[in-house]
Amino acid sequence: MRIVLLGAPGSGKGTQAALMVEHLNLPHISTGDLLRAAVKAGSDLGLRAKAVIDRGELVSDDIMLGLLEERLSRPDALGGFILDGYPRNVAQAEALDELLDRLEQPVDEALQIDVDIEMVIERIAKRAKQEGRSDDTEEVVRNRMKVYADQTEPVIEFYANKAILTRVLGQGDIDDVFQRIKGVLQIRSES
Repeated sequence: MRIVLLGAPGSGKGTQAALMVEHLNLPHISTGDLLRAAVKAGSDLGLRAKAVIDRGELVSDDIMLGLLEERLSRPDALGGFILDGYPRNVAQAEALDELLDRLEQPVDEALQIDVDIEMVIERIAKRAKQEGRSDDTEEVVRNRMKVYADQTEPVIEFYANKAILTRVLGQGDIDDVFQRIKGVLQIRSES
């Protein structure tokens, strides 16, 4: 099964992805992890990405797609994957679809974890105080949520129009959310 995992910052995507990896025995492909690994390894794409990062700019879609193509071509991803952190906008979703079509690995399920934004802001602000993180102030988190709504929310509609989107309530304890996700995946695998 090839899954794109979507959700606002603080929605629990990383936590749920880890549980899904264990349950489905699929690799979790985080674009942030891919980027850090490529930079650390000093690969051609990693060096190009590092130059962009060092200038304080965002890594281009072509670099990210190159990293994704390398990763998705590895044997462990041929049977499926859980993609987290990408796509973040409709242009990326379209480019990802083209890449996956070329690799003959189309997305089976886009899973959106829905959460109450005010609850997430409160949770992240509390975590920031406990961990002494200055990057998670309420103002910063509200801005990240606005960026998410403006850029990533249309991705939800993109996958809904392809009839492969399922929304899961991301509130409650971790296991409750995971049970909902397992139910969705069971239904999708039977269809």
